[in-house]
Amino acid sequence: MQGRIKGNIVDIFNKEIYPGELVFAEGKITEVKRLEAETVLERYIMPGFVDAHVHVESSMLVPSEFARMAVCHGTVATVSDPHEIANVLGVDGVDFMVENGKQVPFKFFFGAPSCVPATVHETAGAVIDVEGVRELLGREDIHYLAEMMNWPGVLARDGEVMAKIKAAHDAGKPVDGHAPQLRGEQAKAYAEAGITTDHECVSEAEARDKLIHGVKVQIREGSAAKNYEALKPLISEHADRMMFCMDDTHPNHLIDGHINTLVRRALADGFDLFDVLRMVTLNPVEHYKLDVGLLREGDEADFIVTDGTGVDFEVLGTYISGERVAEEGRTLIGPVEVEPVNRFVSREILPDAFGLEAKTDKMRVVTVEDGQIVTGQEIMSVKEKDGMAVADPETDVLKLAVISRYDDKPPAVAFIRGFGFGAGAVASTVAHDSHNIIAVGADDESMAKAVNVLMESKGGLSVVGDAGTDVLPLPVAGLMSAQDGFELAGEYDEIVRKAGELGTRLHDPFMTLSFMALLVIPELKLSDQGLFDGRKFEFVDLFV
Repeated sequence: MQGRIKGNIVDIFNKEIYPGELVFAEGKITEVKRLEAETVLERYIMPGFVDAHVHVESSMLVPSEFARMAVCHGTVATVSDPHEIANVLGVDGVDFMVENGKQVPFKFFFGAPSCVPATVHETAGAVIDVEGVRELLGREDIHYLAEMMNWPGVLARDGEVMAKIKAAHDAGKPVDGHAPQLRGEQAKAYAEAGITTDHECVSEAEARDKLIHGVKVQIREGSAAKNYEALKPLISEHADRMMFCMDDTHPNHLIDGHINTLVRRALADGFDLFDVLRMVTLNPVEHYKLDVGLLREGDEADFIVTDGTGVDFEVLGTYISGERVAEEGRTLIGPVEVEPVNRFVSREILPDAFGLEAKTDKMRVVTVEDGQIVTGQEIMSVKEKDGMAVADPETDVLKLAVISRYDDKPPAVAFIRGFGFGAGAVASTVAHDSHNIIAVGADDESMAKAVNVLMESKGGLSVVGDAGTDVLPLPVAGLMSAQDGFELAGEYDEIVRKAGELGTRLHDPFMTLSFMALLVIPELKLSDQGLFDGRKFEFVDLFV
């Protein structure tokens, strides 16, 4: 690919904007010409955006489809942790993501999943041990050690955990962190283990603790966790050590925007243009040593064309290695044919499998807050019927269940508050990180129906209500669809709307539900093995 394009060059190194012309050939920028100062040009040219931490699987799209949508918003690269599919299929899942991503003109930088399974307290579809991690890190197409979620193991200097971190250091590759709510000496000890980033900060004070100890903070604003408002006061002071990321974003959000939405918000809040741009270009490129261009001669010809640099700027064109991949909101990347991969043990689940004998009159209840993946816990009275503990929709106490999709074990069952269903149930095979089947509902019959339809489809999302049963199949590892991403976004909107008809107060019940089995995020979660306290990092009794 070769060509030339004129526009106002946004130079993030010298912090200036000047009329100029880019000349590129064979994927590289060969010349950056500065034009006469009085030259009037309407368009602007700036480096393409990088998402500094994302799980592509959470978009429910295979990488090639994710790329087709992301380029419309000026994204040219992602730092991608494939641990979702790795928990289902192991290294074969990582290979699927890497190979599918290579089939499109987009820059995926995949990491070696560090915690497969995420903990020993759940059933996953695969294990990637120290040797497996070391082998992955030895590959040229694996660029870093992905988020080290076993923070208790890091603090305890567990041998296996530290061996994985050492493998990354030996390979000269960075180590991503995952340290929710670690403060003070714990934050220091975590950083001293050789971990260099964290995307889990939920408060300014927490982020400052990480920054003090040399950890770079990634401000996350995804479909579930939203931390921009809490962390934005740090931007002016620490723009050189911060990045923006999505972490998890659903297809209906990706169709509307990606990293560009965070750039706009930061500009609207009055932050300096060059500070904001370095967070989505220079910082991730330098930290992860990415082969992504920054508008210098000799760089990869990765850039975007916009109509301005203000708060309402629009991306008019996206170029990757000199190839135009998007134009005025329309993708120019063609679809890729995909052969689904999966691991699933299907069987029928009967309603009485969700039955719970009321052992006492008090119980622990998981509590959720819209827009957060951290949960709480509350001690509540048990609603009893014929000696069994049952859901109580009137007080917003519903049943929560996790069913292993890798073996034939019975469900683990607990109670949850915050979903607001008056009746019916929803279920999903997107359940971080082991991706077992997770369901929440007002009655056992509806929960069984919601789960069994996913047993039949071997993955997806389901809703059971008065109007019947709806399902959105996800045949690729039970996490993703190979269909057109723009179409899937509409189908996802529709099934979320169906879930809304059950009475939920959550903006996206499937996204919230998907984190209710993630044991490494406090406070109270449910795995297929039982109720788990994420602060104490141990199982706890449901009844107290």
